Amino acid sequence: MTDDPYQILGVSRTATQNDIRKAYRKRAKELHPDLHPGDEQVEAQFKALSAAYHLLNDPEQRARFDRGEIDASGAERAQQRFYRHYADADQAGRYTSASGAGEFEDLSDIFSDLFGRTRTGTRFKTRGQDLRYQLEVEFLEAANGAQRRITLPDGNTLELTIPAGTRDGSTLRLKGKGAPGFGGGESGDALIGISIRSHPLFRREGNDIEIELPITLYEAVLGAKIEVPTISGRVMMTVPKGSNTGDVLRLRGKGVKPSKGPAGDQRVKLKVMLPDRIDPDLERLIETWGRAHAYDPRQALRKAS
Repeated sequence: MTDDPYQILGVSRTATQNDIRKAYRKRAKELHPDLHPGDEQVEAQFKALSAAYHLLNDPEQRARFDRGEIDASGAERAQQRFYRHYADADQAGRYTSASGAGEFEDLSDIFSDLFGRTRTGTRFKTRGQDLRYQLEVEFLEAANGAQRRITLPDGNTLELTIPAGTRDGSTLRLKGKGAPGFGGGESGDALIGISIRSHPLFRREGNDIEIELPITLYEAVLGAKIEVPTISGRVMMTVPKGSNTGDVLRLRGKGVKPSKGPAGDQRVKLKVMLPDRIDPDLERLIETWGRAHAYDPRQALRKAS
């Protein structure tokens, strides 16, 4: 099995971040361990796929890999300039420095700053690496909150709480669920990037929810009390007499309720729909009404042109 993350994902080195996400989602659905219980070969492919995606989905890590600074696992590569600097020295002095031990003490301090290491005697204690994952959630799960169990590339599972009001592109942090530390250091965190699937009815704008609601001609003319879907269930709403396409009605507090702050509203945009077939009765009614009540809805357009 190749360890080239581009080959594992099946994308070129010039692929966009969107291409990488699409390739990962497609392959992850095919190789997810839940679909192949007990198949160790598929599980290994899924782990490699996830590792490749975690590397290339981070633009900074991807750039470092492309420059050869890190390998496919994310580990630092040896600095070639350091080797060349001492390659011509004799065997006894190849890994020594004319500056003496002080230079290496300075390097230790630099490494401590960069990697969060604390030194005790000659041992280093290092915090574990944060691990990044990507999770697709349903629109209503993000809006209302949910509990999800996710399977990690190593086969372990995590219980994840998706808070109500979670936004697309946000990151959830699971403390201590990342890579284990070194030398007794604490474990890193698991960082779960959230992408939210679209919904056939609802659209989110801030904490408000928007929906387009079809109504009949007679409901628009005479008014009506009708059932409307919301993210928390169906409610009854009054459509005023004389409503028109494009009118917006507001359901207070029926939007997204975040963990902090008030709930948003649901905005209901009306759309008057004629019947699929105009029967003779409707034709006669409109024809009679139109002769006695002519009006011009395009008058403002003519004035503006």
